[in-house]
Amino acid sequence: MADTDILIVIDVQHDFCPGGALAVPEGDAILPVINRIINRFPHVAATQDWHPRHHASFASNHPGSHPYDTLEVHGVIQTLWPDHCVQGTDGAAFHSDLPSERFNVIIRKGMNPSVDSYSAFIENDKKTHTGLDGYLRSIGARRLFLCGLATDYCVFYSAMDAVGLGFETIVILDACRGIDLPVGNVNRCVEAMKNKGVQIIQSSDL
Repeated sequence: MADTDILIVIDVQHDFCPGGALAVPEGDAILPVINRIINRFPHVAATQDWHPRHHASFASNHPGSHPYDTLEVHGVIQTLWPDHCVQGTDGAAFHSDLPSERFNVIIRKGMNPSVDSYSAFIENDKKTHTGLDGYLRSIGARRLFLCGLATDYCVFYSAMDAVGLGFETIVILDACRGIDLPVGNVNRCVEAMKNKGVQIIQSSDL
């Protein structure tokens, strides 16, 4: 790895792993992969969903709605989710098997109660930046390696924004798992990332 390379670990939190409130199938299967490669990188960043209890993306905050319904919230089409990654709860904590001591910076997202944030870079209103791009430029990062949860949501949106911001972007696919909602969404997102210029690799390619 070069000094300008960074690994970005996206949302590997208890609520997104088996037994969590919004579990990604086999979400914890990526932990051995991440733990095997993390020390190869000179810089490591992590993102963390960090929602207030009254967040607009929670179905419970919209009477009559159910998880996975969609509706318009402040002009943005929002998928409604089960309550997850509520600030300060165990569900919002990084998975206990993740070597979080390796993180040089942690970016918390989804804190605005009115706006969801799939991307590590730009919230779903498409104008509010999380600060990650500024941090990456401050350390001279040029090549970003993404892993985490979920392939077809936060990893996907993060990768697409990273390319748009001018970074060379690589997704380590076996260090990701997807929700695949609707069915086939993971494959569609992988193809869309490739078409955007994102490189898709396996951890064995490092």
